[in-house]
This record gives sequence, structure tokens and C-alpha cells, in this order.
Amino acid sequence: MGTTASQLGKDSLSEYQELTFLTKQEILLAHKRFTELLTKDEKDLPNTRVPMERILTLPELKSNPFRKRICLVFSTSERKDGGLTFEDFLDLLSAFSDSATIEIKSHYAFRIFDFDDDGTLDRGDLEKLVNCLTGETDDTSLTIEEMRQLIDNILEESDIDKDGTVNLSEFQHVISRSPDFVSSFKIVL
Repeated sequence: MGTTASQLGKDSLSEYQELTFLTKQEILLAHKRFTELLTKDEKDLPNTRVPMERILTLPELKSNPFRKRICLVFSTSERKDGGLTFEDFLDLLSAFSDSATIEIKSHYAFRIFDFDDDGTLDRGDLEKLVNCLTGETDDTSLTIEEMRQLIDNILEESDIDKDGTVNLSEFQHVISRSPDFVSSFKIVL
């Protein structure tokens, strides 16, 4: 879009509105929050990428157990380092907005939970998912047997074609039966 990170012109604002589920006010707030993460020198550069470490300081992401995966999934960085441009940041906020469709939300949830990026949720992905949710401390982590039983139950309910993994369409089928998913899969600035 060619503008520096500290600028947001009327033309680029209109373009962003066409590409997201965000309102004009939400885009302006997102821009304000994004530029607050930039150093003084970065504010004058076009298409500045904020490192993941700074993105993770946002209160809205700080307590999310999937915060690093969220950055990695929405980052367009060729280095796969989780750094976000303003456009990446808008994509993230758009997918997590109240206006995003269940198809968009479930697509990104699936990508976030697919830790090895192979297009399926296998036992390894499901174990990492459970560990993110339970906190991996001695007090909260599951025993090997509890983890095996939980993953077996997840696969029993979700793995329609019985190939030992959950693909995107199987995941979306499960999500379609979960009324709380849309309201809980959100980030609001």
C-alpha cells in the first residue's frame, strides 16, 4: 500500500475496509495500536514488520495460550518468524472479529492448531493443543494415560474417515456443532 507505518490515508483506509470484516473505526484503532508497537525510526518506513516479541506484548494476546501460533499463522514473513506487517495485523484482527464468518474463524483456528503445518491435526498436534489449554505445569498437565484417552476421545468424535487425523472439513463439522465457538474465537482491541 506504499504508505509509511505512521500514515493511514483515506484511500488505503477504504481499501482495507474492502478486505476485512473490520469497520472504519476498528481499522483506525488497529492502526493506532500497531504504530504504538513501532520504534521511532520504524514509523517512517513503509511496510514495517513488528517482531513477534513486540506483538505478544499486546494485552489482548498476552494471556492467549496460542499467542505464538497466532502470530506465526498470520505472518507473511518469509523468515517464518511471526513478525507482522500492518496488513498481517489487520488480517489477524479481522479473522478474530465478531463479523468474521464461522468458515473464516474455523479455517484460522484449524491452522493455529495445526502445529506442524501439514494440513491435518494428528496426535502430536492434539497433544500440543491440550498442553496449551491445560498449561503444561505439574499441577495441570495430564498423565500419559489421560492424554492418550483424551486424544482417543477427540479422534473418535472428530475423525469421520477414521484415518487417525482430523482434516479441515472434519474440524469444521465439529465446530458447526459448537455454538460457543464463534463467540469465544475473538480478539477485541
